[in-house]
Amino acid sequence: MYRKLEDFISDWTIESESTIKTFNSLTDESLTKIVNENVRTAGRLAWHITTAIGEMGHRTGLTFKTVEADSAIPTTAKEIVEAYKEASSNLLNAIKSNWNDDTLSVEDDMYGEMWKRGMTLGVIISHQIHHRAQLTVVMRLNGLKVSGIYGPSKEEWTSYGMPAQE
Repeated sequence: MYRKLEDFISDWTIESESTIKTFNSLTDESLTKIVNENVRTAGRLAWHITTAIGEMGHRTGLTFKTVEADSAIPTTAKEIVEAYKEASSNLLNAIKSNWNDDTLSVEDDMYGEMWKRGMTLGVIISHQIHHRAQLTVVMRLNGLKVSGIYGPSKEEWTSYGMPAQE
């Protein structure tokens, strides 16, 4: 749970950049490729990450431009990246303009439960990380390069002069 806006802003900036880095490795073809009937496509996962920003943010009373959760998945990776960037930036700007540290203690109805806004911000970040991790697995199954986020990916170990870890 966040108690200071500056802590969320710092974390969101890092996580948003990591999501953009991941999305930039998507290809248009990868968006609709089904790897298993029980696994979301890369496009569905990336779009869910994008639309959830507004869906969750709007539940707190924030108003900002974003894409609706039920909107169609774009056909190009570039469109998803641009929509994500806009939603991410707009969320951050709305929070900076409308909230302060005291606002993080305000409770909102989130899915039938009362959550403090500081908790909601933590969930927004955790939710994004969770689905971004799923996306990287789908990307691997689609034969796409996966960039390291919290450390080097398998392919990036060679830039450190080391063999890829198993």
